[in-house]
Amino acid sequence: MRIFEGGRRRSLPAIGTGTASIALVCGGMLWGLYWIPIRLFQSFGLDGPWPGIVMYVATLLVLTPALILQWRAIAAYWRVLAFSGAFTGLAFSLFSISLVYTDVIRAILLFYLTPIWGTLLGLAFLGERLSAARAIGLTAGIAGLVVVLGNGSELLWPRNIGDWLALVSGVTWAFGTLGLYRTKDTPVLGQIGAFLMGALVVSLIAATLFGNGAGATFDQLASWPVLPLAMLSTLYILPMVALTIWPATLLTPARVGLLLMSEVAVGLISAALFAGEPFGLREACGALLIVSAAFIEVSRG
Repeated sequence: MRIFEGGRRRSLPAIGTGTASIALVCGGMLWGLYWIPIRLFQSFGLDGPWPGIVMYVATLLVLTPALILQWRAIAAYWRVLAFSGAFTGLAFSLFSISLVYTDVIRAILLFYLTPIWGTLLGLAFLGERLSAARAIGLTAGIAGLVVVLGNGSELLWPRNIGDWLALVSGVTWAFGTLGLYRTKDTPVLGQIGAFLMGALVVSLIAATLFGNGAGATFDQLASWPVLPLAMLSTLYILPMVALTIWPATLLTPARVGLLLMSEVAVGLISAALFAGEPFGLREACGALLIVSAAFIEVSRG
């Protein structure tokens, strides 16, 4: 792992994939609660991409001093940061918007088809082999998704714009994590900044297609609760993003997708508790399968 002080690179002892895997599981659990601030900002009249925009801007403002201090080290990697930031930021933005336009559970589960895309990318570009443990974990994870969504007649297939955005975000996330893994020597702080900047740019573009008109939105942005809550959200967004981006520079896309499935269990339970979405025996069994997939992947070391 590398950190930067005054633009000079300093090496730290290597951190094992086990530690990175546990960190990523924790990051996934934080992602399972991400729908709460999205829906909170929506309740103040911010629709479509605007809940994400206010959080990205606030987090980038907090991160800016550190980025300025390390700008020389970060600038040296601007090409790879642009690539990874474009794909991971696109995924972050589309997933955030999907949470506005579809059920929390459907958005999370359709996004988490990403282990399939990650496995395919690993086989194609990283020379990975589909081991028995990976196959078992992948099967358990996908089976859990099907169990949660399946009622004998419903298929794991998009049915509205929010569903489609969630599905596409999973595909772009797999490509983004491939970029992160192949550029693991890139400054992690730069990767986090590129991730947030990519999400902001995509969301601003999407603002012309989703949500309220610009004039109405700016009026809502100036309302009393929005700005303080946006700054407060950075205390949640920064750890969540850091516990996602840093491990993704050390782990393959397929493993990242499987470990982040911890989000599904947290998302299912939190959506049932706070959004009134269903959580019964079927959801519990599906969540157990999904968590088992992450446990199998962590146990591989």
